Amino acid sequence: MLINHDTRCALDCVVDLLNTTPESDGREDLADLAGLSAFVERNAISDVDSLDEKDLAAVRALRQRFAQVFSAPATREAAALVNSLVAEAGTTPRLTDHDGYDWHVHYFAPGASLADHLAADCGMALAFLLVAGERERLRRCDAPDCRRAFVDLSRNRSRRYCDSRTCGNRLHVAAYRARRREAVAAVPAQNGQRS
Repeated sequence: MLINHDTRCALDCVVDLLNTTPESDGREDLADLAGLSAFVERNAISDVDSLDEKDLAAVRALRQRFAQVFSAPATREAAALVNSLVAEAGTTPRLTDHDGYDWHVHYFAPGASLADHLAADCGMALAFLLVAGERERLRRCDAPDCRRAFVDLSRNRSRRYCDSRTCGNRLHVAAYRARRREAVAAVPAQNGQRS
C-alpha cells in the first residue's frame, strides 16, 4: 500500500493522539495546555495559533471519536464515524507548499480550531485507508498489558505490537523463559520415570 508523506504524518498524529490517554500510557498526556502544546509541537502541526482550555476539551473529545474509528466493528461503521468527523470539521481542501514542503493538500479550513484541523486532516488520512480496504491496519497492541494504538504499515499486515523492541521483545522473552522453565521441569520428571 502506497501512503504519501502527508497521509503518513496524519496517521502518525492520530496514533500519537490516541496514545495520550491514561489507558495507553498510564497517564493523561493531555492533562493541561502544556501537554496539548507539546502534542502540537511533537507532531509539527502547522497553522496553530494560541491554545486555550476550549481547545484542550475539544481535542480530548476528538481523541475519543478517533478511538471509536479504531474500535469500529466493521468498515461501514468506521466510515460513518469518519464521514461525521470530516463533515463537522468543515473540510475545505486546498493546495499549499509551506515550511519547505512540496505541494500538498490541507483539508482544514484556514483559521480552523486545532480540533477541526485534526478532524479534517487526520479524518481524511483515515478515509484514505478505508477507501483502500485497509481498515484492519488500524490496531491496538497485542501485548496483554498494553492498549497503545498503531497503524500497521507492514507489507503483509503482520505487525502485532505497538513497538517490537518493547512489547514484542518483552513477550518473546517471557515466552522463551516459560519454555525453558517447562523444559527444566520436564527433565527431573523424565529422570524419575526411568528409575
